[in-house]
Amino acid sequence: MLSRRWRAGFVRWLAWRAAAYLIACLTIVLCFPAYAHDERAAPPHLPFYIATKSGQTIYVLGTLHVGDPADFPGYQPFRPAIVDALTASGTLAFELSPDDIVMSQGSVTHDGVCPRDCLRRMLPAALWDRVAARLRDNPEALAEIRRMKPWLAALLIETLSSQQAGLQTEYGTEAQLENIYLRGPILGLESMDDQMRAFTGLSLPAQWEMLAQDLTQTPAQDVADVRKLHALWLAGDADELAAWQASKTAELMHTSALSHVLDERIVYRRNRHFVVKMLLLAAPGHPLFVAVGALHLGGPKGVLALLRNYGFSVKAM
Repeated sequence: MLSRRWRAGFVRWLAWRAAAYLIACLTIVLCFPAYAHDERAAPPHLPFYIATKSGQTIYVLGTLHVGDPADFPGYQPFRPAIVDALTASGTLAFELSPDDIVMSQGSVTHDGVCPRDCLRRMLPAALWDRVAARLRDNPEALAEIRRMKPWLAALLIETLSSQQAGLQTEYGTEAQLENIYLRGPILGLESMDDQMRAFTGLSLPAQWEMLAQDLTQTPAQDVADVRKLHALWLAGDADELAAWQASKTAELMHTSALSHVLDERIVYRRNRHFVVKMLLLAAPGHPLFVAVGALHLGGPKGVLALLRNYGFSVKAM
């Protein structure tokens, strides 16, 4: 199941990085990739919003942490409204700061990777059999996943699906924003420890639920979901994305109570934290530009609804 953890995209990159020491293309990308060169293509209508209140302005861009080269045309990678807002903003904030991402592999290895094989003994036998069957044609990934805790194994399964769908981390939205934002440092709305705790604090049954959801569909179905999510993101409607995510969660959950725990810890709690940090960073007369995973934005517990609850007027741009 891909929908929920697409919200936690940086950790997905970390999962890929921790899981594939022998595959260099799977590392987190902080380099400056070349853009696509189709001069005819217009930039997509990514989900982008402005929130205003008493002189405070917060621009909110919904990101995807993987992408396709065609998503960002070389001559104009973003719509003018996004570029203008970025230019006007004195502060840019991601989920994690680039410095935290650079330092992240050690944290993931420490918290998610065992010194020796451990996954099999941490799972019910039937669930381990499903993991082994999914990766039987990928011996390198199977060898690495044996040393992972269940939550990290689930993230690896998801990341492999995004790769199979043809999406690449070097074309994630944050990497493209880094190319054009020159005004100052990029801040994080949460720390690496904050994000890791969303996963390391899960009970073992909750981790089983997370992994079971990711193994419910066939690989082909997972790839279709990645492509559907990508298409919805390009269309730019945060509420439509949230509705799709809710439908997928309902379809794939095994145990309702555990699935709700996953949503609360991985998504909703982090949404509330993001908004509190936004309010601390946003000062009257000094616009703030925030770029977070697109599936964090919509729905009654999403970032946009929370900003409205704090009295902001929120409009699509």
